[in-house]
Amino acid sequence: MMDAMSADDTGLDPQQSAAVLAPRGPVCVLAGAGTGKTRTITRRIAHLVAGGHVSAGQVLAVTFTARAAGEMRGRLRTLGIGDGANQVQARTFHAAALRQLRYFWPQVVGDTQWDLLDRKFAIVAQAANRVGLSTSTESVRDLAGEIEWSKASLIAPEDYPAAAARSRREPPADAAKVADVYAAYEALKVRDGAMLLDFDDLLLHTAAALEEHSTVAEEFRDRYRCFVVDEYQDVTPLQQRVLDAWLGERDDLTVVGDANQTIYSFTGATPRYLLDFSRRFPDAAVVRLERDYRSTPEVVSLANQVIGAARGRIAGTRLKLIGQRPPGPAPEFVEFDDEPAEAAGVAKAIQKLIAGGTPAAEIAVLYRINAQSEAHEQALTELDIPFQVRGGEGFFTRPEVRQAVSALRQAAGRDDLPQEAGRGRELITLVRAILVPLGLTDSEPVGAQARERWASLGALVSLTEDLLVHEPELDLDGLLRDLAARAEARHPPTVQGVTLASLHAAKGLEWDAVFLVGLADGTLPIAHALGDSKSPDDEAAVEEERRLLYVGVTRAREHLQLSWALARNEGGRKSRRRSRFLHGLIPEESPASRIAAPAATQKKRPRCRVCGKPLLGTAATMLGRCETCPSNLDAALFDSLKAWRSAKSKELKVPAYVVFSDATLTAIAEQQPQDDRGLVAIPGIGAAKLERYGADVLAVVRGESPVGDPELAP
Repeated sequence: MMDAMSADDTGLDPQQSAAVLAPRGPVCVLAGAGTGKTRTITRRIAHLVAGGHVSAGQVLAVTFTARAAGEMRGRLRTLGIGDGANQVQARTFHAAALRQLRYFWPQVVGDTQWDLLDRKFAIVAQAANRVGLSTSTESVRDLAGEIEWSKASLIAPEDYPAAAARSRREPPADAAKVADVYAAYEALKVRDGAMLLDFDDLLLHTAAALEEHSTVAEEFRDRYRCFVVDEYQDVTPLQQRVLDAWLGERDDLTVVGDANQTIYSFTGATPRYLLDFSRRFPDAAVVRLERDYRSTPEVVSLANQVIGAARGRIAGTRLKLIGQRPPGPAPEFVEFDDEPAEAAGVAKAIQKLIAGGTPAAEIAVLYRINAQSEAHEQALTELDIPFQVRGGEGFFTRPEVRQAVSALRQAAGRDDLPQEAGRGRELITLVRAILVPLGLTDSEPVGAQARERWASLGALVSLTEDLLVHEPELDLDGLLRDLAARAEARHPPTVQGVTLASLHAAKGLEWDAVFLVGLADGTLPIAHALGDSKSPDDEAAVEEERRLLYVGVTRAREHLQLSWALARNEGGRKSRRRSRFLHGLIPEESPASRIAAPAATQKKRPRCRVCGKPLLGTAATMLGRCETCPSNLDAALFDSLKAWRSAKSKELKVPAYVVFSDATLTAIAEQQPQDDRGLVAIPGIGAAKLERYGADVLAVVRGESPVGDPELAP
């Protein structure tokens, strides 16, 4: 075991030393990115042990990932106090709870048997089926996410609808139905006198054992007397309840966190426990770690600028990082005409870095959603640059993409499709029609998994459009050959290569060079975070998106490039704007500073035409009114519209929903638009559908017959 240390013999800076040498008791370490927090807290534990304040076996250190816990154990081993029965225990919350519950279960429950449920998908699917909801993979995953959020937030099934509304959740189904699935899931875990416990149950039962059984609490608190919690900004109410149960009336607690890296609110994580630490423990020592040893001063300066524009309560705790490394290159800002050009430009920049000596494994491309990886996988493949996709599957191995390609292949094998339906520009119409049943809707759906599926299917359509630019007579067979070739080429070597990852998956990692891509409004910040700018909840959602950008910037040690594209497809309309978060960050001498100034106003959430409240959800936005507000549907007009749609779908030989969905027809029958402007104001009716169907629809609304269809008059 190491000897008691002073500030001078450990190589600690003054702030780190203050954290290490703080007296036993409540200590809050506000640690910015790259400030050496793991080194600091492991040295603090070693100092407490060496000074006789606590024995090594009485310390429990918890963090949020197995990787972080493993790193902490490694540091503690080098200090002589990690691993072993009477050494410091460094675990995740769930691993610590599992160990404790296995030990205390016979005292608390008796002979009732239990098993760990490490995969809840099958039981959630069974619960959804009981309630009558979809059991598609995306639906079940979204329902599982709502159950996990509820349990992490200490919300019972019967309280879910009110809590979801209060938290501005977007449930994947009616909130009451989600609550029913949650209740059914809990019931299905009890079978034949035995119990299945999911990971959240481990925490719930551990907390209950300590709260309700004094002998259990006494034995535990005699065993563990000092607690350290890393990434404290990410604790959930359930994890805090466990921590409170561990502590009892004691205050020997060290917490480490950075509220400006709070990016998991959607899981139930909240920084309020970190922000309120000094209020709960008025005598707590608070130390701020601000010396950044990871990034160059240029990267650090940009990070400070990004988070310096933050608003809200979290912004009041911001740390101003101070770069400690030698100077490096200035961050670059690059604007591209379209996404393929952006991906190609990033790949060429990566190729140049590798040629200059930067290992491929020390380079990362980071994006907001996984579907964005497709273009970058392709661009890296074309330059023979190895890559690995972290925190998600490669584009062509994702379940929804494999399913979509299979559906396209089945369509190609049919003999009842007109030859012209699958060639040239008509190929796009055919591909869309095939993908609609798989989740390709006109507007972004509700639910994280549904959005990922929707984005992946949209990327396939975009890829088809790109291919048609270079091969105008491309047919379905040719498209399938191209997709197969791309899938075949994108199996990267087993050696490590460039990392492709979402910003969430990149948390806790770092690279010599980082490319932050797709930084356009609607992507970062993500579209569903852009609601009513007057709403505190919507502002909080936008601020979390800003923190995602901050996390991305602080992953870079030396080289950093931030880029965006003005159009999605090659040659497409340049209607996008760079992210609002970049306003004021781009140097005047950068070519990107003189192109496409950021939008002057935020996108407003549409309001109900009946009550005037902001519209929530796809269905309400489509109808132009809250789903609970009274409908003024013209039933006769709705029937006429359906008859026209049926005739049109037969004429075009496409499914009826490809022409217009029922929701769109309902909106038309309610709003009764009288001109083109009124039609395109209805979500789902864009320029293409206006050109193809607009005159017919307006004729039906006016009570006239579309050309050639006299029988459709009401």
